[in-house]
Amino acid sequence: MNDKKKQLWQTVKFTLFSISAGIIQIGSFALLEIFIQDYWIPYLISLVLSIIWNFTLNRRYTFKSAANVPIAMAKVFGFYLVFTPLSTYLGNLAEKAGINDFLILIVTLLANFVLEFLFCKLVVYRGQEDTLEK
Repeated sequence: MNDKKKQLWQTVKFTLFSISAGIIQIGSFALLEIFIQDYWIPYLISLVLSIIWNFTLNRRYTFKSAANVPIAMAKVFGFYLVFTPLSTYLGNLAEKAGINDFLILIVTLLANFVLEFLFCKLVVYRGQEDTLEK
């Protein structure tokens, strides 16, 4: 497969897995928000669930990487050490300003999608793509 087709297919797979992670995040967020009224608690729990799902699928099927899982996960954890507090803080500010919780979540999901793909491609799996034994 030529490089352009490979890149396109990789982007499609990352998008589909991210959509499935988004469904998990939105579903768990909606369920948790029934019981917990503060934005940040359901957001953090649903974010962690989607991160684990997305990391597992993308490492195996999108980037096909045999990279050391703890090291790769530590890099992703580093990404979320920056993204999570920032998105939680901004989401909380937006909620207090009267913006709908689900609109905040959708905007956050889109930002997460783009930034995480770039981070995984350029940092987490750089030089380690297509190394997984079949």
